[in-house]
Order: sequence, then structure tokens, then C-alpha cells
Amino acid sequence: MAVSYKPLWHTLIEKDMNREDLKMAANITSNIVARMGKNEYINLESIEKICLALNCRIEEVVEIVVDNL
Repeated sequence: MAVSYKPLWHTLIEKDMNREDLKMAANITSNIVARMGKNEYINLESIEKICLALNCRIEEVVEIVVDNL
């Protein structure tokens, strides 16, 4: 299984925001944004900050992708 932040990128488009806007609104680092761009794990505290800043649910930020082996 893996995480995907595809829902977040769609949410940002809907809210007419870019990654820099997200970084400032959620008070997260560039490193966190870069990790999400590579679909790498970030901590739950960062996801919480994003949800609060965007006024959205966690499902609008991250999804679990099941690998079909």
C-alpha cells in the first residue's frame, strides 16, 4: 500500500491555490510539500494543519492506494 496526495492537488485547484499558498496557510515547511509531491509519508500533525487551513476533510488531502501485485 502507498499514500497518494492526489486529492490534495485537486483540492488546491478547486480553491485556486498553489503549493506556496498551502505552505503559508498551513504553516508547513517546503520539505513537507516536497515529500507530498513525491507521495512520501508525512506526519499526521502536518495533515491536520492542512485540513484546518483548507477547511476540508482528511479524504480531500490523502488517500491510500492499494498495490495490485
